[in-house]
Amino acid sequence: INARASGQGSYINWNFTQDDGSSSRTLMTLGGSGEVVLRHQGNLKMVTTSTGISVTGTVSDTNGDVRSIPKSAKTANYTLVAADGGKCITMNGSGLTLTVPHNTMSGQTAVTIINHSGNNLTIAKTASMTLYNAADGTNANRTLAARGMATIYFESQDTGYISGAGLS
Repeated sequence: INARASGQGSYINWNFTQDDGSSSRTLMTLGGSGEVVLRHQGNLKMVTTSTGISVTGTVSDTNGDVRSIPKSAKTANYTLVAADGGKCITMNGSGLTLTVPHNTMSGQTAVTIINHSGNNLTIAKTASMTLYNAADGTNANRTLAARGMATIYFESQDTGYISGAGLS
């Protein structure tokens, strides 16, 4: 379906408005200058511009605000799951192990790990998982020192690259 709004020698605004019989509110405007304006209950939320978009309010997805990194705190041994993608896993305890399994994360996913304790944290990979240390290219289990931080970038379901502070 094609819809067309024509002006007389100029482009006109095209408004999509709700009306409940006693009041109305504009939800979307296709602007005469080419912009698209979106509103929620009449309040401005997003405008397209010649360089991109401008948003008023919070931009979020199922993990929350896209400007924040969601945290998942653990106090016992833990194995990464697909839902950990894009999150920060904080580990707090003595003698803990974080396991990185293969075929769990999809490619182009990252997970940050913070050792939120005064003890070393073991980062163990399963047998079919390749976990390259970005510092030297070796594929092995890792130790994250007390208060250390590392990030794993998953190039594919069974290959990751790890780097960070306090990582050996």
